[in-house]
Amino acid sequence: MDQADLTPILAALPLPAFVVGDQERILMANATGLALLGEGIIGRHPAIAMRNPALLQAIADTAADGAVRQARVALSRDSQEETFIVSISAIGVRLVLCIFRDVSEEERAAQIRRDFVANVSHELRTPLTALMGFIETLKHAAREDPVARDRFLAIMEQEASRMNRLVQDLLHLSRVEADERVRPRERVDLGDILRSTIDSLQPLADGAGARVELVGAQAALPVPGDSDQLTQVFTNLVENAVKYGPAGQEVLVAVRREDSIRGPAIRVDVTDRGEGIDEIHLPRLTERFYRVDTHRSREKGGTGLGLAIVKHIVNRHRGWLKIESAVGEGSTFSVILPEG
Repeated sequence: MDQADLTPILAALPLPAFVVGDQERILMANATGLALLGEGIIGRHPAIAMRNPALLQAIADTAADGAVRQARVALSRDSQEETFIVSISAIGVRLVLCIFRDVSEEERAAQIRRDFVANVSHELRTPLTALMGFIETLKHAAREDPVARDRFLAIMEQEASRMNRLVQDLLHLSRVEADERVRPRERVDLGDILRSTIDSLQPLADGAGARVELVGAQAALPVPGDSDQLTQVFTNLVENAVKYGPAGQEVLVAVRREDSIRGPAIRVDVTDRGEGIDEIHLPRLTERFYRVDTHRSREKGGTGLGLAIVKHIVNRHRGWLKIESAVGEGSTFSVILPEG
């Protein structure tokens, strides 16, 4: 097979590819291969394009014995590392074809799954360990001690409730992710949803000595939306503002219309006067199980999934979630939903 025969074959390949000749030089590459490795690779040794000993050895071995091989290669592109599986095969006398398949997203998804399983296991293991310890104590040392028994049963109830909240949030997250690509078609009144949400959280606010004020929602605020999911979004945001803010604070829920890149939109700002959040944490707040203060979050009944659920619901509604915060000044969580 000569170089002229290879040209249309390489051009037809959708993946980056190049051919190494008998002088251990890159003879030719397709357009995506040149885009990945650079225009200057033609006529040069593969080691100049990629400093990967495993790949270079695989090319040499395949040129010698004709066996098909694979090598894993990490390349830096646009300040981000990407991972490729390179398939190496002989296509003629001392000609070796290298085809690059990008597996970066697959590996990132696999890592996310591993992290998710590890986090869920950790979150469940802690209350389960506590429950098992208390059960063992109630069976023996505290069997005849009614005071200790009542105290342990109360703690066991708390731990069981914590596991129940975690399971419920995991189910909510799963459902939201499954529906994320399907935009709601029903039109709902955002003002009604906000008023209903604030009314339902009034007992929590009263218990914390907080006041929740809604402004800008006097007129109808129609948006395409899922009423239950939007209620979950604003319940989460207002509940967080009340829980993590100082006693006696005012939580402001402000609504206004604004123009967005997708046209007219409605913006809802939930602002508290709490401790604020260091800016280093802001980009990660919507990650699953990410907490600024793990102990305090668990103490308040948080599962670490609330803002992840909020993010996916807002995405489903083709909206935006913005977070602004300064230490010592409080935080504002903004949800922007297109009107059309």
